[in-house]
Amino acid sequence: MLRRTRRLLWIIAAVLVFISAAVFLRFKSPPEAARLLPESDGILYVNLRPLRTLFHPHLAPVTHAPEYQQFLDATGFDWERDLDQAAIALHRMSDPRGPNGPVAYSMVLVGRLDGRRIAAWLTAHAAARENYDGQTIYSLLSEGRVVRVAQIGYDTIAVSNTPTPEQIHSILDRHRTAALPFAGSTLLARHWSEIPLLSFAWGMGQIGLPFTQSGTIHVFGFALPLPPETTFLASLRWVGSLRLRVEEIAPSEPVAVSQASNLSLLLLLARGVTQRLAPTPANRGLQQLLSAAQISNHRNRVTIRATLPASTVLNLINGGSKE
Repeated sequence: MLRRTRRLLWIIAAVLVFISAAVFLRFKSPPEAARLLPESDGILYVNLRPLRTLFHPHLAPVTHAPEYQQFLDATGFDWERDLDQAAIALHRMSDPRGPNGPVAYSMVLVGRLDGRRIAAWLTAHAAARENYDGQTIYSLLSEGRVVRVAQIGYDTIAVSNTPTPEQIHSILDRHRTAALPFAGSTLLARHWSEIPLLSFAWGMGQIGLPFTQSGTIHVFGFALPLPPETTFLASLRWVGSLRLRVEEIAPSEPVAVSQASNLSLLLLLARGVTQRLAPTPANRGLQQLLSAAQISNHRNRVTIRATLPASTVLNLINGGSKE
């Protein structure tokens, strides 16, 4: 009897250890939406649920365009209300003058979906359909590009506008192994451990790609002294205030020192320029953001940090929408 009791206790202990390890791995692993993304040059991710909880009661109402209102009426899916997570892979195009421009994208969107209504809308608007491993991929035409869409779960949609279906095929393939906590692209595996814990929004890789203008990255109208191929790690966390962190990975320590000096000068100039702007909520939010920003350099890394109170965040969100 005693031996049987000990054996039972050992089995219970082993099960508890296994469950604890599984929970820990899930907690430390990238979000599933990001793990589904194909190989890419950059990744952007945002979890809208904490943002909606924190700021939705204070946000200004949004007026929908007629085309979007028709989509909302047909599918019941409101991006502002129903989208919970968005993971976006950025793909550099070899021909920046092609229909995709310099960058194509692949996305995994998670939210509250009415699968039947969305499937009906896709069927009505698709120019073509493909069956891939039991999944239907709908091809929609948009501004000279083919946008491929597939429902891959009761709450998940995959979207890609790359020239070939390879990327959306990859998402569907990864979906079959999504239970593996550290599955994902090479870029995600390389940098995920450097993203701060509890970040609700983050980016990695060449995230300057979609913001590049004529080979130069612009932020708030200022040209940054950085090539568009620069690798960044960026994150946003909410810990009673909003904590922003952007880190540049320079090719060497001397380059990092030079970049830190250039960015510090640019930040000083930006602070001076914004002080002369009209005192609107958005401009005040921008002034507070620039005032809070701090630049540091360690080895081959250049880091920008800023801590913003909720009032500043609301000024930046609502102020811009009111102007």
